[in-house]
Amino acid sequence: MHSLIRAPLQGVTYSRWLHLVVPTLVVAVWMFIEPAWPWMPALIIAPLGLIPWVRLAEGLQAQFLLVPRDRQADEPIVSTTVSARWGDRWRTVLWLEIRLVLAFLAMYPTVWLPAMTVELLQGAFGQPLTGDPMLTLLLPALPPPWLYAVLIPVPIVLLLLIVVLLGRLVTTIAARLLGPSAAERMTALEKRTENLLERTRIARELHDSIGHALTVAVMQAGAARAAGDPEFTERALIAIEETGRAALEDLERVLLVLRESAQPVSQRPTLTEADRLLDSARASGAEVDAELSGPLEQLPGPVTREGYRILQEALTNVLRHCGPVPVRVRVEMDVGRLDLEVTNPLPTGRPPAMQGSGSGLRGLRERAALLGGRADSGPHKGDWRVRVRLPLDRIG
Repeated sequence: MHSLIRAPLQGVTYSRWLHLVVPTLVVAVWMFIEPAWPWMPALIIAPLGLIPWVRLAEGLQAQFLLVPRDRQADEPIVSTTVSARWGDRWRTVLWLEIRLVLAFLAMYPTVWLPAMTVELLQGAFGQPLTGDPMLTLLLPALPPPWLYAVLIPVPIVLLLLIVVLLGRLVTTIAARLLGPSAAERMTALEKRTENLLERTRIARELHDSIGHALTVAVMQAGAARAAGDPEFTERALIAIEETGRAALEDLERVLLVLRESAQPVSQRPTLTEADRLLDSARASGAEVDAELSGPLEQLPGPVTREGYRILQEALTNVLRHCGPVPVRVRVEMDVGRLDLEVTNPLPTGRPPAMQGSGSGLRGLRERAALLGGRADSGPHKGDWRVRVRLPLDRIG
């Protein structure tokens, strides 16, 4: 009830009214051509629904006039795409026929009720009526002028009520006949999933890159302050500067992705640039014993890029939780797989689960899982080991 009262104050009521009466223009043109066959427009417009672009045109018109707020919705109730399947085309045919019928239902109240209002207004001023048959039927006797004045708002209220109800009816039908098909919903779902995965990937990129840079910078600054050696401090500042510059490059690249730039994925760092990570860890005071074997430059793009981030996160965890301790790194490209291991001694008095619940290792496992691989981390022979195995035969 409250929505009916508010309807005359809402712009969508009148845009739906316009949508209802637009098909009557086709009928009006046809009546000049052949008034003896008023039903012919229904036969003419039926084949038009089989044209794929007609569904797009009808969807745009329905979206602008029936559900204008639907244009900003994540899941619009009216589709604005061409007919891709015959089911969509036949639904468009049915929509055109129903729309024409509703146009007839809306046309007569639109013409007749305002005319009745004019009749009542004339009667209120004592002028003779023109003989509206419906008004004569409702008021068989000659009423006093004041009764005409009281009845003046009734046709207008009735017209608004009819327009509101027919507008809601045509909107409901449009959602059923012009709404997204199952295939379109699946496509939209896949697109949203890809966007969510891209956001998750960007979050991991920022965590790994910026987290690694900050960890190295903190370790370098702490070591320089503890050493009290000007030469060591100079080397530490240079390392901090290089690490910060690399982090800024990564940050700029991620921001370009967020701005939907044309930055290609191939420009992300790969395992062929692993020396940059190893040198950064060594500059932080860690003794890194690295063994990289196999033609790493031949790795598939997704594997080598994710492998770089996995190695970066593993080294960051070592520096963050254990400090500048000896680290053994092994990266080996074997037949059908890539093995990556990072091992470091556990700090004294620190529980073995120190790294098991952080977001870094969780992201590391997610990266491996997306490529069909596996990542394990935990104590191993008195040390802490991160071991990742990525298959190569599943990557095209």
